Amino acid sequence: MASLPVEVVYGLYFGILTGLVPAAVAWLLGFGFRYVTGVTVPGLAVVVLSVAIAGASGGLMALADPSITQSDNQVRLTVALLVVLMGALYAHNRGDAFANDIPRKMSLRKLTERSLSTDVVELVGGRGQVSVTVTGEVGDIEGYPPVPLDIRTGIRNGEWTFPADIPLVELESRFADRLQNEFDLAAVEVRIDERARATVTAAAPVGGLSKRLPAGKRAVSVTALVPTGLAQGDEVVVVTDGGTETVTATVASVESVVEALSEPEDDEDDADAPKAAPRAPTAVGGEGRVTLAVDRGEVEPLLGSDVDRFVVASRGVRREFELVSLLRRAGKRFSRLSVGADGPLDGVTLGKVGVRDAYGVAVLAVRHGGNWTIAPRGDQAVSAGDTVYAVGSRSDLTRFEEVVA
Repeated sequence: MASLPVEVVYGLYFGILTGLVPAAVAWLLGFGFRYVTGVTVPGLAVVVLSVAIAGASGGLMALADPSITQSDNQVRLTVALLVVLMGALYAHNRGDAFANDIPRKMSLRKLTERSLSTDVVELVGGRGQVSVTVTGEVGDIEGYPPVPLDIRTGIRNGEWTFPADIPLVELESRFADRLQNEFDLAAVEVRIDERARATVTAAAPVGGLSKRLPAGKRAVSVTALVPTGLAQGDEVVVVTDGGTETVTATVASVESVVEALSEPEDDEDDADAPKAAPRAPTAVGGEGRVTLAVDRGEVEPLLGSDVDRFVVASRGVRREFELVSLLRRAGKRFSRLSVGADGPLDGVTLGKVGVRDAYGVAVLAVRHGGNWTIAPRGDQAVSAGDTVYAVGSRSDLTRFEEVVA
């Protein structure tokens, strides 16, 4: 009979050999069940499964070497069983903890998502913001015309500020959209690193005038006495051939602009100053050239004749807006209310109630029976549930609403 220490050593050796497979199965079981369902596998189930697997492994080993299980006492088997159980329970706990630590929802975007360095984030008004700096030269996109120098300078020297709580992918998209809108670029590609340094590749604007021409129109440039303030989109009437020909057109662009006179002179000290995006051109008045959008059949009359008169057509004004402004300047306010049941306006006409004399307000519109009546007369019927627009002083409207609604 072997001594007790020897039996213990044999038991440890035998337990380690037979406990490797149960420990691996227990780890996989604890991790998989916890990750999928969020529930921990009971320890009793782990013990039963581990003992079953260890018994099968020990039986196979005993067939190969019967001396493994030969002993007058059961110390060796008891120690081996304890090693198997402790290893399985420990592996199960570690698998369960690992499943609890890793995120359950993972995506390629989440794994590759980049973020800004905290060193470049500035706190303004309690919120973080970042200033993007364009590094290097603005590159050209293959297949497009090269970007003009003034646009390159504006992009490189501009101040670009964005919120700092967005991923870099979203920040790149916003920066590209902003550049495309401000400089009217055909295409923009932006790459930003963690230090908020941007590399920009852009394509020059294409079809500037053609994009402003409505469908079916043609552009014709004429020389005329241009009134001050003429701008793109104005409707004009061009009279040619001594007044015999009249052409109605829309201004597509003007050559003489206010910005041309107000631009500062070039200075060596301001050579690197950022340039603002161009504003809509406005004529300064006097002799100048104007590009007009006209119908195809009116191109020949304009090209074959001299302009006698150049008249800007009025677009008119909205009288309802003038009325609202006039009433507001007089201290009047507007109110929309619903007529209540059993009130002074329920089932009567406006003339019978005498709204203006009784309450000091005027009714501008009434919705009765699903139809609107603007500026209703005294015979206008009103009932519960109708909508009424009234105008008057604030106090009169408050008193009228308390009585009627």
